[in-house]
Amino acid sequence: MTGPIHIIGGGMAGAEAAWQAVQLGVPVILHEMRPRIGTFAHRTGDLAEMVCSNSFRSDDDEQNAVGLLHWEMRAAGGLIMEMADAHALPAGGALAVDRDAFSSGVSARLRAHPLVTLEEGEITGLPPADRGSCIIATGPLTSDALGEAIRAETGAEALAFFDAIAPIVHFDSIDLSKAWFQSRYDKGETEEQRTAYLNCPMDRDTYEAFIDALLAADKTEFHEGETAKYFDGCLPIEVMAERGRETLRHGPMKPVGLTNPHAPDVKPHAIVQLRRDNKLGTLYNIVGFQTKMKYGAQTDVLRMIPGLEHAGFARLGGIHRNTFLNSPRYLDAQLRLKSRPHIRFAGQITGVEGYVESAAMGLLAGRLAVAELRGAPLCAPPPETALGALVTHITGGADAKTFQPMNVNFGLFPPVDLKGGRRNRPARYRAYTDRAKAAFAEWLENQTALDLC
Repeated sequence: MTGPIHIIGGGMAGAEAAWQAVQLGVPVILHEMRPRIGTFAHRTGDLAEMVCSNSFRSDDDEQNAVGLLHWEMRAAGGLIMEMADAHALPAGGALAVDRDAFSSGVSARLRAHPLVTLEEGEITGLPPADRGSCIIATGPLTSDALGEAIRAETGAEALAFFDAIAPIVHFDSIDLSKAWFQSRYDKGETEEQRTAYLNCPMDRDTYEAFIDALLAADKTEFHEGETAKYFDGCLPIEVMAERGRETLRHGPMKPVGLTNPHAPDVKPHAIVQLRRDNKLGTLYNIVGFQTKMKYGAQTDVLRMIPGLEHAGFARLGGIHRNTFLNSPRYLDAQLRLKSRPHIRFAGQITGVEGYVESAAMGLLAGRLAVAELRGAPLCAPPPETALGALVTHITGGADAKTFQPMNVNFGLFPPVDLKGGRRNRPARYRAYTDRAKAAFAEWLENQTALDLC
């Protein structure tokens, strides 16, 4: 038996990396600073706590790159996907979970494993080489001290952009005489899935007044020397509104695929959707409504939404720093820091965006570290797979000069040669996913206890 592997950070990536290692017989020491040292976004000391949305996004493994990544992680025995499936909530075609039950489940599984040692407390510097293999998976809320240590090692001038989280509303404060249950285009195989979202309609005048209030609201200011570099997939709603008055109507407030049963003959000008946030159905988050408005302004503006006039908020939105590396410049194809190859990085700090992508990087980092300890380096999955396309992008496929965090998407995959041209999108996406599944299955099969590349 080799090891242990030191894993710094107990979020999605760190938890998954630890699970992969111990399932392969290698002990890990998992370092997590919470609950001794908290963050503004975390509420508990549990591992893999979800601090933003409670959704893992699309679960469609035939037409969606995120759903395909779900499939690959399940095939590789991923703990994050196992716990997500165990605590899933109705969400149409998406995979949403009861966030507290999910993180409790991940924590319980890892704490109970005999090869896992959990050490609480902050790691303030890069681990020395004599400590052995290490994975840094500290995520978007890397502590200031460790962030400075990484910056000093890489020489990076900037190691952060800013991310925003959406408000959560108490269900019993929503006016159901105005809101209604329906998933967009009635998507879902069961009635529960087809009614997984709450919808609040706006007419033109209400929408225009809402935009005016949004633009005028007090927002969180940045500290001196900070720059607001948002990831486009998680833009604050006020930043979207600043790009044009119609932007929200073509984004999270698009009024398509839904019919208001309270006024079936009236087409809404815009629609705000809320999605169940816990299994009990007592909490709903406002979909796509990440915000940096100050708390007082948030309550005033959000209560302009029909159905939310008397909304009670379990959590208001906020803004936080999201730390990430310029991975194409500093990491090799094995996710190792080029200047200190005993250190791997995983999760959002590598420049991937989203729960699923972060956990996937942890899955890969854990397997790569185990293979290296056994003296049989493992190749990353081929770029035709979702996991392979993502790691290829962040470790060299992207331009280091313009590198920004990225979700998995079919644009990262090698093109498919499909008769009928690019206009047949369903067939093209199915070709991507069929090819990826075959390639990923072969990659897994070729690993004999991770001794083969």
